[in-house]
Amino acid sequence: MSPRRRDSASRLRWMHDRLLQAYGPQAWWPAQSSFEVVLGAYLTQNTSWKAVERSLANLAAAGALSPDGFRALSVDELRELIRPSGFATRKAPALKAFMSMLDKEFEGSLNELAALPTEPLRMRLLGLFGVGPETADAILLYALGHAVPVADEYLRRIAGRHGLIKPPPAKNRAGYEALVQLTRNAFDADQETAQFFNEFHALAVAVGKAHCRKKAVCDGCPLAADLPPGGPRQIG
Repeated sequence: MSPRRRDSASRLRWMHDRLLQAYGPQAWWPAQSSFEVVLGAYLTQNTSWKAVERSLANLAAAGALSPDGFRALSVDELRELIRPSGFATRKAPALKAFMSMLDKEFEGSLNELAALPTEPLRMRLLGLFGVGPETADAILLYALGHAVPVADEYLRRIAGRHGLIKPPPAKNRAGYEALVQLTRNAFDADQETAQFFNEFHALAVAVGKAHCRKKAVCDGCPLAADLPPGGPRQIG
């Protein structure tokens, strides 16, 4: 059956399988520790990963990729080190707020934080300054090992251009949560593991970088067979 004749959840399952066939396992998030993942999740907001890598390199040179090293930095010092990632005046206090929460409520331990049930933990993260749903879910999945989907801009483009959600999901919390729900609907309970959602997100990033850019490059895309007649839908 053509993927276009299935419901949206079935089509997203088909997309996962097709991307896995095309790209293989990704084994992704590029970090050496859970704390570095947290830093990266904040720093990658509204910027490229190459810019984040420069900030992380600065933090590494300052010995600040561990909680102890990070605590020793002042907000002003942190702001200068993460300047390559942009929005440093907002991201530096946001990162310090996370560290303060970790120290005051969880004895500075990411393991203690990760031991909370997923939904209360997600709400606690969302209550922090500078944390939206995508940042919270990236921390939950990649740093803390909770089985949650991460619905980033690449998945939003895929879902919008392929008409998986109508109207196309907006760049707001409602649009984000709609993508999360679609992802959960697409897969069976035994697939909803942290490793699975890690791989699914990484595959969406892979096809997004290669094809589902700001301007779509559909020639040769593994998902082209699912496009609507006339090509990809317009998205905002």
